Amino acid sequence: MDFHEIYMQRCLELAALGAGKVSPNPMVGAVVVHNNRVVGEGYHRQYGKAHAEVNAINQVIENFSNSSKLLSESTIYVSLEPCAHYGKTPPCADLIIKHRIPNVVIGCRDPFAQVDGKGIEKLQQAGINVITGVLEQQCLDLNRRFFTRVQKQRPYIILKWAQTSNGYFAPAYGTQHWITGAESKKLVHKWRSEEDAILVGKNTARIDNPQLNTRLWPGKSPKRVVIDRNLELDKELFLFDNTVETIVFNAIKTEFDNKVKYIALEDFDRFVPQYIMFQLYLQDVQSVIIEGGAHTLNSFINENLWDEARIFTGKSILANGIKAPECFGKNISNDTVGDDSLQIIFNQ
Repeated sequence: MDFHEIYMQRCLELAALGAGKVSPNPMVGAVVVHNNRVVGEGYHRQYGKAHAEVNAINQVIENFSNSSKLLSESTIYVSLEPCAHYGKTPPCADLIIKHRIPNVVIGCRDPFAQVDGKGIEKLQQAGINVITGVLEQQCLDLNRRFFTRVQKQRPYIILKWAQTSNGYFAPAYGTQHWITGAESKKLVHKWRSEEDAILVGKNTARIDNPQLNTRLWPGKSPKRVVIDRNLELDKELFLFDNTVETIVFNAIKTEFDNKVKYIALEDFDRFVPQYIMFQLYLQDVQSVIIEGGAHTLNSFINENLWDEARIFTGKSILANGIKAPECFGKNISNDTVGDDSLQIIFNQ
């Protein structure tokens, strides 16, 4: 790993600290280096607040009385191309130019139409030396949710389920059967804190009465999404407790009831997964975890509408029941979580 990659790796570590806090913005980290010494670093901490470059440059200004001289002799490393437009904050490219930072090293370009090369172009036109593509694939992977939303006009879709050691998803007769252990459950709550929404079908909501929150992990609870075509779910379920925004996709009505939002789909017989994802995209949902049931998961698999699958396999056995979904892609990892195994697959 060369010195550019070392500092870019630090940018990635910093950027990841913004997980679950900056959506629908990307996660970004920045490091200011002067004579092979880090003099400032920062990351995008919260949606609508200062970007990574601002925080890194401000750290230099706060810590060094000769900050102007230091910045004019430094290199700033950024995991994503600096923005060139006015959004909720001013352009970061302008800030870099203002402080006369002579060198900028960028992990990957920003595909957002208002940036997409414009930040790089603005820096180069100001006479700044720009290097791009350092740890590019790692930078792309980090913001795969953001890139999916921008490029595909839908959220990044994560499928999650647990299955028995002999491949069953649940008992056949609509009863609960807990498959995985406490460690896996806590990990799922961590995952929820990192995503914008969590989706289940009507039967999962009815049988399991899930809270779909992050009570076992610090952090925000995602929006809850349920598919209930004919609005048959009992309003006493946790889903309707108004603690978290809940979206109910149905075929009957579109209206608001406190924190519950009912959205009627035009057609409940075709392209339901696509319609749901587009509606979530319109509401700035950048990522969604689909946690069941089997029918809902299979509907997305059958449409090839998923990006990542996280599959727990427990040690329990069911003699019969509902078969677990199957999906195929690039195997990313196989790990042990407590007594369970966890496989992660990316859709190629």
